[in-house]
Amino acid sequence: MISKDDFITKDRLIKGISKNGHLKISVVKTTDVVKAAQKKHNLSLLNTVLLGRALTATMLMASELKGEERVKMRVEGKGPVGLLAAEANRVGEVRGYVQNPHVELDYSNNDVDISDALGVGVLSFSKTLYNEAEPRTSSIELISGNITDDLAYYMVQSEQIPSAVLLDVGMTDEGKVKEAGGLIIQRMPDAPEGVIEELQEKMLQFDSIDKLLAEGKYIDDIMDMAMDPLEVKELDRQPVDFFCRCTRERFINALAMLGYEDLKEISDEGQELICHYCNEQYNVTQDEIEKLLMETKAKMN
Repeated sequence: MISKDDFITKDRLIKGISKNGHLKISVVKTTDVVKAAQKKHNLSLLNTVLLGRALTATMLMASELKGEERVKMRVEGKGPVGLLAAEANRVGEVRGYVQNPHVELDYSNNDVDISDALGVGVLSFSKTLYNEAEPRTSSIELISGNITDDLAYYMVQSEQIPSAVLLDVGMTDEGKVKEAGGLIIQRMPDAPEGVIEELQEKMLQFDSIDKLLAEGKYIDDIMDMAMDPLEVKELDRQPVDFFCRCTRERFINALAMLGYEDLKEISDEGQELICHYCNEQYNVTQDEIEKLLMETKAKMN
């Protein structure tokens, strides 16, 4: 049973705006989200940090959406991690995976850096919005591969919104997640020139989000500290969870979309299907595939 203290400080996102209307801020705690991702995918320390930052970033981006609109972040590089993907919607459901979840860097090499994990590559955001038939997608080349700097660069290049970004995942010496979270501060159209640059300089001296959370600060405190000396007005807050909507029925429906010949090729035995996003396994029996095959054949006649 969850305690009152745990409930009060559970993973949530808060949004606010400075009272002068110049800056907008979102702060999110994703500690349990990142812990869930590490457990579900058996992530290495390296991938826990990278995917944790990506999950946090995607949830911050989703805070600008409406209802069940969603945003997907995809990072594909030539480094050992390969592909990394995260997806979130406005109601606080976030999920993600890594192509090579167990890889680590050679930390005995003093020149190694977290950016080597992804290497040269591309970051893309795809937004699925109401009243738009196709997702809206834009991409940039990775400038650092640490996710944080790449998100800030993306906001300027693709969204034309100068932003200050922090994404932090704190780890224990045993490779466990201590705390995780992030924030993004965006300049509003009427803000004076230079305001975001001042904030970016301030963020360089700002404690990491995981350290602040470990000290007992919550998202409200972090929002006020990040915006100081400006007063900030809260706009919204919501719970955040690692949650995947995959079901066995959805996988069977996906199989039903295959053509007759494709179904025939796999009809001699059952199939084990695995969701990339949450690593859940679903078994579809040979009888169920035979039934799909007969239904597909009937539609052809």
